[in-house]
Amino acid sequence: MVQSKKDKRMGARFRIRKTISGTSEIPRLAVFRSNKAIYAQLIDDVTGNTIISSSSSDKDIDSKKKTKVEKAKLVGISIAKKAQKAGIESIKFDRGGFLYHGRVKSLAEGAREGGLKF
Repeated sequence: MVQSKKDKRMGARFRIRKTISGTSEIPRLAVFRSNKAIYAQLIDDVTGNTIISSSSSDKDIDSKKKTKVEKAKLVGISIAKKAQKAGIESIKFDRGGFLYHGRVKSLAEGAREGGLKF
């Protein structure tokens, strides 16, 4: 049976989530990529709370005339700065079933540049 693109991504996402889980000390950086925007959030899976979030639709990022890949890097830098203010230095990266390529890779590189370790 042929799976749709979304079903394949969800299968990859479930395989990733079996092994990756975030805590309050080392949260999970979850990434979601839509056609227009990219979203990132730091999640504590023990309590089920989102600690910090950032997206390319935020006013400071969306107002800049850049490509989607460049905006993804700005989202990574933004979430890293917010995490540093909250005292978070290391994270676990959850690509959400998306390939580590293009916008997802750019977001990860931006988070690393911002000072996060993963």
